[in-house]
Amino acid sequence: MTSRYVAVVGPAAATAREREIARGLGGLIARRGAVVVCGGLGGVMGAASEGARACGGTTVGLLPGRDRRAADPSLTVAIATGLGELRNGLVVAAADAVVAVGGSWGTLSEVALALRTGKPVVVVGGWDVQGPPAGETFLRAASAEEAVDAVEAALAESSPGG
Repeated sequence: MTSRYVAVVGPAAATAREREIARGLGGLIARRGAVVVCGGLGGVMGAASEGARACGGTTVGLLPGRDRRAADPSLTVAIATGLGELRNGLVVAAADAVVAVGGSWGTLSEVALALRTGKPVVVVGGWDVQGPPAGETFLRAASAEEAVDAVEAALAESSPGG
């Protein structure tokens, strides 16, 4: 996943299990050479950043507010957008693929935006969403490793010549 950007999205008020999964995701993404992009706060976002940083990876957080001091301390780069929840669109736009852990309204918006723009989406836990036709929905994964493998496969299929 060299030079790839993978967004890890999920609730700030994450469960211990969601944080554990996100930490594993961040580490796996970093070990495979990709940059972790997130919303820059705690919970799933902070745990993914912690995992990536522990493995020497780069993490970019797009914060909802104007104060970089609100950023999770494990971020490599914190960008204060001042956009509130609208920053979810920037998180998705900055990424080549999105992995969602757990579910919240913000997470659901990021999954929807990623699907709408044709980006690969893998969900670990979270909600079932009914409606989109086959091929226009997200993949499911049972673990961090399965999610990162699915991201790599999806990105390989969408690459020029892939």
